[in-house]
Amino acid sequence: MIYFDNSATTKPLDDVIESFVQVSQKYYGNASSAHQFGLEADRLLRKSYQQVSQLLSVNSNEVIFTSGGTEGNNMAIKGIAHAYQNRGKHMITTSIEHPSVLNAFHAMEEFGFEVSYLPVDQSGVVSVDSVREALRDDTILVSIMHINNEMGTIQPIEQIGTLLKDRKYTFFHVDDVQGFGKVDLKWKDCHVDLATVSGHKVHGLKGTGLLYVREGTRLFPLFHGGGQQNDRRSGTENLAGIVSLVRAIRLILEQKMHHPDYLSQLNHLMRKRLNQISEVIINTPENQAPHILNFSIPGFKPEVILRALEERQIYVSTQAACSSKKPDESAVLRAIQLPKEQRNSALRISFSYQNTTGEIELFIRALKRMIKELKEVMR
Repeated sequence: MIYFDNSATTKPLDDVIESFVQVSQKYYGNASSAHQFGLEADRLLRKSYQQVSQLLSVNSNEVIFTSGGTEGNNMAIKGIAHAYQNRGKHMITTSIEHPSVLNAFHAMEEFGFEVSYLPVDQSGVVSVDSVREALRDDTILVSIMHINNEMGTIQPIEQIGTLLKDRKYTFFHVDDVQGFGKVDLKWKDCHVDLATVSGHKVHGLKGTGLLYVREGTRLFPLFHGGGQQNDRRSGTENLAGIVSLVRAIRLILEQKMHHPDYLSQLNHLMRKRLNQISEVIINTPENQAPHILNFSIPGFKPEVILRALEERQIYVSTQAACSSKKPDESAVLRAIQLPKEQRNSALRISFSYQNTTGEIELFIRALKRMIKELKEVMR
């Protein structure tokens, strides 16, 4: 099997699964309980906070463990909106954000908030000038993704952070779900106030994630209850999930440190091989995120290519996984003004550190053979 859909989800590492099972079996006490099992669970929870804060170079009280990217994005957007609405009700984002961001903003518009949806250029990048021009005295939040999940384009997070750093009540949220562990982004150096991470994008388990919240930033909580996680996310902590997430974060960062150019090498080889196929048009610009590559085969329905590859146990994607079962064309590809024939035939390949150059060569051979066979059928 060749799995090239890592931006949708990654295969959990054995060490991650093992840590989840061990904690579930041994530390099953409630961390809020006063008895021995509870105290042992609480010690492990505190240790997890300490470890993850060291890995991320943040303070332990700046981490909120969540159920994943969707919750983290909703917590950041709705939490800032409700906490600071007395300061203003204007917010800024882009037209190519993940649905968990865009739909959260749409929901806030129903509460009387005004949202500016900024366009992107044909590379899928928002300009810093457009952010500057959209800012108002009542702007309380700017939310820009680090890496686009369909195109792999990198947004100018550092420059936007510099633009916003002296605005006391304009907070900067970054959806770092696709970038974390693949493309460097030092949140504090970039003046980021909130950042979202999802476990299952870094070989962790589904249902795990975290939200970084810079110290001093208030959030109105999505959940009210027992006051866990400093009253910011009530509910009994998923200790096994938290420990496994920290393990996944440690392992992905170690991979990146020891093999900093590996994903770029895979990307370069795939580009080279795809450029040798006359029917293929590569949509992702050069020098973007190394793990995502979007391309089109005009004249062929992507679902047909997808199924034909699947018959050969090769797995790619047509668009973002959360949207791939919907009939509409990709809003991201429409936003960057790709020609319709390219939008309607787009496929996405996304790598992990577990992929190999040999898999790329096998994929290319299969793709060439498939295109030839499909062209003969269409005659």
